[in-house]
Amino acid sequence: MSQSAPQRSLTASDIRARKGSDPLVCLTAYTTPVAQLADADCDLVLVGDSVGMVLHGLPSTLGVTMEMMVLHGRAVARGLSHALMVVDMPFGSYEDSPAQAFRNAARLMAETGAGAVKLEGGAHMENTIRFIVDRGIPVMAHIGLTPQAVNALGGYKVQGRGADADRIREDARAVTRAGAFSVVLEKVPAALADQITAEIEIPTVGIGASAGCDGQILVIDDMLGLFDAFKPKFVKRYGDLASDARTAIRTYADEVRARSFPAPEHVFSQEEPGT
Repeated sequence: MSQSAPQRSLTASDIRARKGSDPLVCLTAYTTPVAQLADADCDLVLVGDSVGMVLHGLPSTLGVTMEMMVLHGRAVARGLSHALMVVDMPFGSYEDSPAQAFRNAARLMAETGAGAVKLEGGAHMENTIRFIVDRGIPVMAHIGLTPQAVNALGGYKVQGRGADADRIREDARAVTRAGAFSVVLEKVPAALADQITAEIEIPTVGIGASAGCDGQILVIDDMLGLFDAFKPKFVKRYGDLASDARTAIRTYADEVRARSFPAPEHVFSQEEPGT
């Protein structure tokens, strides 16, 4: 009897080839169990620097380190067999020079097994992206609202309204010229996202952009309702796991205090065989 062939992991080239085809499904993950849950239905899993806020309680992504990205990248890699894993380059790891960016991108690739890295910035990062790509590392670009530049942007504001649209369009053209295999469009007007998607030759992945993008990405804790301190407009909650968890924890606490847990079926007797 023949056995089915093992599932092949997607590559950056596979993602690039999906331009204008079936929409790309992308989510973040930071741990092995969550990566396992996402793998079957996702084309791309991003180990995002959002891990700093989601799992480490940081006020922004600016405090995320290379060591944190390596740690979580390794964990996510253990849970994937199908989706392309992309790892974010943290703030301060690539802005100084193309050579610095390549060294840190190479480290992330070597130490996590990632299939690509992601970095923020448009036209001013064109040379850096080209330098990395020319040395064999696939790069996913990220333009529009770039959270690592939140202080310079004056907060988490929509980017590309009015005359500012030309800047975002040039950013999209620049990262395409540089050789990025895809680009995240974050928090830009829908009409602008549609225009960029039609103009450039690489897939656009929207987050707070447009359903017309070539794909979509969300932070998994947002879409599952695990993080519910606030909800950005662009997030749809597909679950309410934080509420479910609170209910479960409260029930557990009540049963422990009432000594109704553990019940007889949860404990062991002297006579019971096995473990």
